[in-house]
Amino acid sequence: MGEKWDNRFLELAKHISGWSKDPSTKVGCVVVGEDREIRSTGFNGFPRGINDDAARLTDRDKKYPLICHAEENAIMHAARIGISLKGSTAYVTWPPCSRCARSLIQAGIEEIVYPETNAIPERWLDDFNTSNGMLLEAGINVRTV
Repeated sequence: MGEKWDNRFLELAKHISGWSKDPSTKVGCVVVGEDREIRSTGFNGFPRGINDDAARLTDRDKKYPLICHAEENAIMHAARIGISLKGSTAYVTWPPCSRCARSLIQAGIEEIVYPETNAIPERWLDDFNTSNGMLLEAGINVRTV
């Protein structure tokens, strides 16, 4: 899509990540079609109608079963309003976990773009290696900017 557009969509994803109430990690996702049209967006947070108070958000044992990741929210929002993501590019502020990689593959995403990072917490490293392996095997183009 070109470096200028990559940067624009990653900046938009970063802006959208700020809408997350998660006190530890804020992630944003923008899914873009082949004509640079924004098809969907998402940020990490609890499902609609689920109370996202500080007590739940600061307790990982309570938070993890409830939270939807940014990529999942973008995919589910598109499904809710009847928008296909097949053939699209997902711009994400963080490398996708294995759960999101599965969803991105199944949604028909062809490319994933995220910023270069060295700050992946150790607790996520094995999962990101699994994710990268799945994306590679599925033929998804993954780029860092």
